[in-house]
Amino acid sequence: MSRKIIMFLATVIFFIVTIMIQDSQAIPAFARKYKISCNTCHVAVPKLKAYGEDFAGNGFKLPDGEEPKRAYVNTGDETLTLMRELPLAVRFDAYLQAADRENAKTDIQAPYGLKLLSGGPISEHVSYYFYFYISERGEVAGVEDAIIHFNDIGGTDLDLALGQFQVSDPLFKRELRLTFEDYMIYKINPGMSKANLTYDRGIMATYGFDFGLDLTGMVLNGNGIKEAGDDRLFDFDSEKSFAFRATQDIGFVRIGGFVYAGSETDADTGTGVAVNNDIMIFGPDFTIGNDYIELNGQYLLREDKRANFLENDVKAESKGGFVELIYMPDADQSKFLFTALYNFINSDISELDYETATFSVSHMAARNLRILSEVTYNMNSKKTIFTLGVASAF
Repeated sequence: MSRKIIMFLATVIFFIVTIMIQDSQAIPAFARKYKISCNTCHVAVPKLKAYGEDFAGNGFKLPDGEEPKRAYVNTGDETLTLMRELPLAVRFDAYLQAADRENAKTDIQAPYGLKLLSGGPISEHVSYYFYFYISERGEVAGVEDAIIHFNDIGGTDLDLALGQFQVSDPLFKRELRLTFEDYMIYKINPGMSKANLTYDRGIMATYGFDFGLDLTGMVLNGNGIKEAGDDRLFDFDSEKSFAFRATQDIGFVRIGGFVYAGSETDADTGTGVAVNNDIMIFGPDFTIGNDYIELNGQYLLREDKRANFLENDVKAESKGGFVELIYMPDADQSKFLFTALYNFINSDISELDYETATFSVSHMAARNLRILSEVTYNMNSKKTIFTLGVASAF
């Protein structure tokens, strides 16, 4: 490692140690509303506990208690649920990175992400959630997650969400991971395809059974969340994509299966003939663990019939996934959390091939302030990336 990189890392370590000895009094929107610690729902920013998952699934209301009357305006109208204050929170992430690159061997990535979040009940069984990316990697990204959530429809355990969300959310939520390194298999776009398992517009229905089986079905535009076209339509073709997910809890083990089927059309092929790319994605996943250790695994096979929208295209296969191990020595009171992540993608389209091994250490300097130290080795390029950063919510 060059002397410049060593000096850069030494400076960063000093910077982080300085931050670690400070305290933070700010708390996010839901903690402010209920006057509870972020730890009620989160192990660490942003990783959720099971209770936090239940809170979100219950329309951002406590699953085991009544709503505090002080949080709502008494209008005298029983059919109106009006929050006394609009719940707002901020997520601020900043990173410093060092890597063996041709240019910018060191990089100050601050802010890497700055988002404004809001969510809460609209009525007894309807809630909303959205966030606006004020800055994402140096540009205004706009609205990403944005849903209207209908809870316990018809007095059953059926929930419905309408809006923008990540197709991979029922699998593993990218927004809640502890590592800077991503779950890469969810992000791939073979050839000219616009469909992947990150953000899309659609409808998602979920149903849970008492014996631990959860089912999720999705109907999606299948082309991401780009702005509407000149015709003011979000979808660029008449095709829709469909996804189905089933997961079963068996003690400390959760096993699941996922399938995605869709077709996308590109009329701008230069031949004047519209060409379809039929897509199929499927595979299993699992989680094994308890309050102290968690092992997650995902494997997916993706098949694109005409990824480049050419009549003579050959079907392209892309297969891969990840394995993630999280160790929390003191469960949800852990000051340090350790994460190991292995990503792999093997595709007929060589540009998509990817293989990395990551080791990450998180320190909770405050309940809503996490310090990250991470190293990732890329097996394809034979290069190492060092990342140090801060993830905060207030």
